[in-house]
Amino acid sequence: MKELVTIAERIAAKLIERKQTIAVAESSTGGLISAALLSVPGASAYFLGGAVVYTRDARRLLMDIPDEAMKGIRSASEPYARLLASQVRTRFATDWGLSETGATGPTGNRYGDAAGHSCMAVAGPQNQVFTLETGSNDRQTNMQAFARTALSLLLENLSK
Repeated sequence: MKELVTIAERIAAKLIERKQTIAVAESSTGGLISAALLSVPGASAYFLGGAVVYTRDARRLLMDIPDEAMKGIRSASEPYARLLASQVRTRFATDWGLSETGATGPTGNRYGDAAGHSCMAVAGPQNQVFTLETGSNDRQTNMQAFARTALSLLLENLSK
């Protein structure tokens, strides 16, 4: 967690300096991204909210993404990560939206993705999507790697 907090501190400094805000929609990281961002003192200046969108019901209820909007899109994909990041940004009216969706392990998901597969996206003044393949089936290691990569993706876009 310490490594995640170190990245979050750099993110916090940039968001506070710019007077910008963020919201997070995460799935297989189970709240680690939000926890890292919230662990920084002064988080209320930039963190407006987040959701663990782990199931279809959570997607519908928390993100207001109906099944019809998912036509041709599957979970744990770049298009879905983009949609989640954009939707969380819109729902919380923030400058930035960050999302993560994947398969932590020890097995893959029902869509055919192997354990260690994660897609993450940033929506905001810059938009970017990234897919990570760790090659590992260790659930906790993957959760940490997914959270670290998502936070790093956000930091990279804040630095542009």
